[in-house]
Amino acid sequence: MNAVEKQDDGFVVDAGIVAEAFGIPASKVRTLMREGAITTISETGQGEDEGRWRLTFRYGARALRLTVDETGAILARSTYPVAPRDTADPA
Repeated sequence: MNAVEKQDDGFVVDAGIVAEAFGIPASKVRTLMREGAITTISETGQGEDEGRWRLTFRYGARALRLTVDETGAILARSTYPVAPRDTADPA
């Protein structure tokens, strides 16, 4: 498996990439996503960015952003601080 795989209904990202960005064990990623502690959003590129997607993961006060192409190749990767979300209030 590539680190990122594009599927018909979205993307599958290797848990190790997410875990490394947030300093957590890879074995915890799925559970934290299921609990809503790690959230993600996918954005589709348009115009000159067509054929690219931006995947953003948030956990606590950090975010991981991956820019990928249709083959799943990671074109850019960054982490940055964000305001923490109250997981009890998803709004």
